[in-house]
Amino acid sequence: MDLNDVEILLVEDSPEDAEMTIRTLRKKNLANKLVHVEDGAAALDFLFNRGEYAGRTGHGRPKLILLDIKMPKIDGIEVLRQVKANEATKMIPVVMMTSSNEDKDIVASYQFGVNSYVVKPVNFDDFSKAIGELGLYWLITNRGID
Repeated sequence: MDLNDVEILLVEDSPEDAEMTIRTLRKKNLANKLVHVEDGAAALDFLFNRGEYAGRTGHGRPKLILLDIKMPKIDGIEVLRQVKANEATKMIPVVMMTSSNEDKDIVASYQFGVNSYVVKPVNFDDFSKAIGELGLYWLITNRGID
């Protein structure tokens, strides 16, 4: 896949949650242009064309970032803060998709400009349904800036 033609950036350190998310989006035909990274540092490198992703042109910004909070290296709150503070990336919709239902995480996410905060359902069927609805809404229903 061309890394300049990405629609979804999935930032998720749990292999199980990442696989369920990708599988669900694939069933909805929404995963053809998906890049998965496992931590916040890799997400920032991808978005800002650094490190392993230094060869990206920078014009191919994702249409949606699905972001976990609790991750190694750099957590999701800090990724969100940097994304929304940067002129080139601040308009990208970010959905915090996390198991954290802590008020401090919800408040911090909205303070830094998250577009949606979704607590991951524990049940597989509920998880799949939530992911499918998120993908359809943010990529098909919602009108974003290209």
